[in-house]
Amino acid sequence: MTPSTPHAAAASSSPPLLLGRPLSLADLEDVARRGRPVAICAEARERAAASRRAIDAIAAAGDAAPAVYGINTGFGALAETRIADHDIRALQRNLVRSHACGVGPDLGEAEVRAMIVLRAQVIALGHSGVRTEVLDLLAELLNRGVCPRIPAQGSVGASGDLAPLAHLALTLIGEGEARFEGQLMPSAVALGKAGLQPIELAAKEGLALINGTQYMTALGALALRDAAALCTAADVAGAVSLEALMGSKRPFDERLMRVRPHPGQAITAGNLRALLAGSEIMQSHADCPRVQDAYSLRCMPQVHGATRDAIAWAAEVLTREVNSVTDNPTVFLAEGGEGGEGGKGGGGGAELISGGNFHGQPVALALDLAAMAAAELANISERRVEQLVNPALSTGLTPFLAPRSGLHSGFMIAQVASASLVSENKVLCHPASVDSIPSSAGREDHVSMGSISARKLAQVIENVRSSLAIELITAAQGVDQRRPLRPSAGVAAAHAAVRRVVPELAEDRPLYRDIAAAAELIRSGALIAAVEEAVGTLN
Repeated sequence: MTPSTPHAAAASSSPPLLLGRPLSLADLEDVARRGRPVAICAEARERAAASRRAIDAIAAAGDAAPAVYGINTGFGALAETRIADHDIRALQRNLVRSHACGVGPDLGEAEVRAMIVLRAQVIALGHSGVRTEVLDLLAELLNRGVCPRIPAQGSVGASGDLAPLAHLALTLIGEGEARFEGQLMPSAVALGKAGLQPIELAAKEGLALINGTQYMTALGALALRDAAALCTAADVAGAVSLEALMGSKRPFDERLMRVRPHPGQAITAGNLRALLAGSEIMQSHADCPRVQDAYSLRCMPQVHGATRDAIAWAAEVLTREVNSVTDNPTVFLAEGGEGGEGGKGGGGGAELISGGNFHGQPVALALDLAAMAAAELANISERRVEQLVNPALSTGLTPFLAPRSGLHSGFMIAQVASASLVSENKVLCHPASVDSIPSSAGREDHVSMGSISARKLAQVIENVRSSLAIELITAAQGVDQRRPLRPSAGVAAAHAAVRRVVPELAEDRPLYRDIAAAAELIRSGALIAAVEEAVGTLN
C-alpha cells in the first residue's frame, strides 16, 4: 500500500470539519489527505454524553446489574461469561490488547487518519455509550498529527475490523506505536510530544472502539475518490489516443447516448466531445475510407461510462456507511430519555440492543464491484496502447512509435508493462466477499472479508493509474508524429501537460521515470486542471 501524507499547510487555513453531522467522502478525504482539522459539534457532544449515562447506570449497579454484552460479559464466544464489577476496566484494556494482532505493512498516514475520522464519527452519532473524553482524544490525534501505527492485514470484516481498530485504540491508552512529526515512537511518547495524555478505558469503551467497519470504509472511501478521478483521466487519455490514431468522434454523438441513457455513458461521451472539438487532425481524414474504429476507441463511452456508474453506486454505499452506527451493542435512548437508572438493559429511557451492524458485507460487495469496474479502465487503455504501437494497426505511425524502428524499440515494452498490470488486476478482481472463514469458535460463522476487498481495490487503483500513465506518454508520442497537423484544444492541453514532465522520445531511454511522472500528473490532478483550463469543466 502506498503511504500517503496529508498536507499540513491545509490544516491551518481550512475551517474544522464538524463530526457528528453528515459527512461526504470528499469531507473524509479533506481530513485524511489535506490535513483539515476536525471539531465535535455541540449536538454530538450532547448525544454522546446522554448515551454514556446509560452505560454508567449499568456500571453503577455493579454485580447486581443484568448481564449486558460488552459491559459485564466476555466477548465473542465468551459472551456468556460474566465479568465481576471490579474487573470491568481491565476487561476493556485486555480486549484492546488481545485484539491487536495486525500483520503486514503499515497503513499510510492518510488511511489511518481516515480511520480515526470514521471512528470518531460513529461515537459522535450518539449510540455508542463512549465518554466525550475519548471522542475529544480521537479528534486531537487528527488535529495534532499523532498517527497510530496500524498494520494493514488481520481483519476478516465482521465483528468489525477488529485487529486494525485495536491498533488504533492502543494509541489512545498509551500503548503500541505511533508516528509524530514523521518519526515512529511508542504511543505514550508520541502523545506526550503532542501535549496529550493517554486515557483509561471505562465500561464498553474498548469494545466500542474496535467494533465497526472503519478500516474497510476508510481505505475504500479514499480509493473510490481516486477511482472517480481516474474515470475522467481515462477520458483524457483516450481522447489523446484517438487523435494519435486519427479516429472519429462520431460515435460520441449525443443522439446515440440519448437512446441508451446510462448516465455514465452520457458523461463520458460529453467529456470526449468537449476534448475533441475543433481538431485539425480529425478534419484531415473526414473523408477517409475507414468505416469504424476499434472498440477500444469507439466504445469508450460504453466502457468508461459503465465504470463511472459502478463507482458512483459504490460511493453511495460508502457514504451511507460513513454516517452509520456500526458498533455493538447499540444504545437507544427513549424520546427525551437521558439514560438514568433502571430500564431494560440500560438506564431509564435507554435500551441496549445487540445486533450485527458491524458486519462488512455491504461495503465488501461494493468494493469488490468497484475493483472490477476500475480495472476495466486499464483493460481498455492497454488495448489503445496496442493500437498505437502495433504497426499493423497504427497507420502512419512508426512501429512502436520508435524514432528509428529497429535501432530503437520505442514504446514496445511500455505496452508489455501495461499488459502486466492488466493481468495483475484480473487476479485482484476475484471478489473477496464471496469467501467466509468462521471464527471465534463458530460464533462468528459468516464474515465479509471486506478488509481484503478494500486492500485489493487500493492496489487496482494504483495499477490503473500506471496503465493510464503509459497510455498518456505513448499517445503523446503518437500526436507528435502527426505534426504538422494539430490536435483539438483539449488534446493539445493534455499533450502540453505531459510534455512539461515527459520530453518527446528522440532515442531510447529508460521509461520508468516517464511513467512515474505521468502517473503523478494524474494523481495530483494537474492533468485534468490543464485540460479544463482549455475546454471548461469535465465531469
